[in-house]
Amino acid sequence: MVVGEISQQRNLVIIGGGPGGYSTAIRGAQLGLSVTLIEKVDMGGICLNKGCIPSKTYTHAAKKRAESAHLQELGIGNGTAGFDLFKLQAYKDKVIGGLRAGVESLCKQNKIEVIRGKAGFLGPNKIGVENGHQFDIYEFEQAIIATGSYPIMPFPAPEKTKRILLSHEIFELDEIPEHLLVKGMDYIALEVASSYAALGAKVSVLFDSMADCVFDESILKELLRLFKRRKINVIKDIHLVSVNVTTDEIAVTFLDDKKGEDTIHGSHLFVTGKSKPNVEDLGINRIGIVLTNEGSIHVNGSLQTSIPSIYAIGDVTEGPLLAVKAIKQGKAAVETIAGLKPETDLTFMPVVAHTIPPFVSVGLTEQMARDFGMNVRTSQFPLGSNGYAAITGCKDGFIKVISDPETEIISGIHMIGEGAIEMSGSFVQLLEMAAKEEDVKFPLYAHPSCSEGLLEAVEGLIDQAIHAVPSKKKDLLKI
Repeated sequence: MVVGEISQQRNLVIIGGGPGGYSTAIRGAQLGLSVTLIEKVDMGGICLNKGCIPSKTYTHAAKKRAESAHLQELGIGNGTAGFDLFKLQAYKDKVIGGLRAGVESLCKQNKIEVIRGKAGFLGPNKIGVENGHQFDIYEFEQAIIATGSYPIMPFPAPEKTKRILLSHEIFELDEIPEHLLVKGMDYIALEVASSYAALGAKVSVLFDSMADCVFDESILKELLRLFKRRKINVIKDIHLVSVNVTTDEIAVTFLDDKKGEDTIHGSHLFVTGKSKPNVEDLGINRIGIVLTNEGSIHVNGSLQTSIPSIYAIGDVTEGPLLAVKAIKQGKAAVETIAGLKPETDLTFMPVVAHTIPPFVSVGLTEQMARDFGMNVRTSQFPLGSNGYAAITGCKDGFIKVISDPETEIISGIHMIGEGAIEMSGSFVQLLEMAAKEEDVKFPLYAHPSCSEGLLEAVEGLIDQAIHAVPSKKKDLLKI
């Protein structure tokens, strides 16, 4: 190893080139800072190369294949869409390659110095970067840790096998599983189950309890109803006992609260896994950065660690493990460094899943609102009553609104159905501005459009929805 003899001076050093890291770097450059970005593998991080982008490529393909029957109704095709996994993989690689090249180009155009190698702290203002036989030392004014996380198996499992897959491996398969077992009910597990079923696999979903649901329970109930219709086997309220792998199959033994011990056999098992902050090799213990009991980096409201010159963002910090969080925190951290006073509030971070159909949950669920002792009224507008949903053949799902009948302030919006992902930003904006029911009812909505469903869901709170069956009790005085 060749060690640099002289420490090189840098202004702002960012460790990690994922969505949080490169967004932070670009925002820093916009603010006039001299930015150095260190990435040891590929720009874009796990999200672009192994996670978000590959998974959404598969969910997009699955959705298109699921639409084949409707396309036949429109006179397109014969209703039996073929499927070539290798073409899908080639398309996925093309998308990843194009996006990665785009990130690299943006860094270059913003005059961001990109250093390849493995970074580790040598002191509170000093970092070493190892790249093959080369080892360079840099002294910095500020640093931002954006190294993300990685999945680990959440239960004792047999030795490494291609039959048990974590979130960064499931979309690398060179075959469609004959029978895919999916353990979990988080958004990743539900996306995997929905997508692989549409792509031709037999799928069984196993999860512990609906009480663990982080999105509105009505969403999960509707999704499970649709799973049943698509012949996705769902086994709920179970406790995992063991996982055994043979040459030909995998066997999952579990305890069912009603039936006792049982075993299900499949060709593959997908487990979302627990995520662990990617901090082991950073040398943070050497310099005394404080961690939480769970191993995350503790930060204050300005994203500073216990060492004021070092900040941390994204999956290495406490809270949801989502790219949107890392991007928001990264911009706030670098704006703080630049002398601005940004605010970061993750209260209304949407829970989103690209299932078939997709769903989004923003704000309080109905159960959460009731647990808080709030006055609650809800309205659920079925997309089957929406004109545009009838045109597109995407009539499954609904939009649900939760509000306080006294203040008329909306506290939660939840949607399952086509258009949910694109509308999620509007849901977040409404809750951020503490919108009242009138704030939704007053504007004009394009017709026909999915957005009219939101209007009718809010109108339904007081039985004014035009395309909904009236409730038994009407308050005709409210207009």
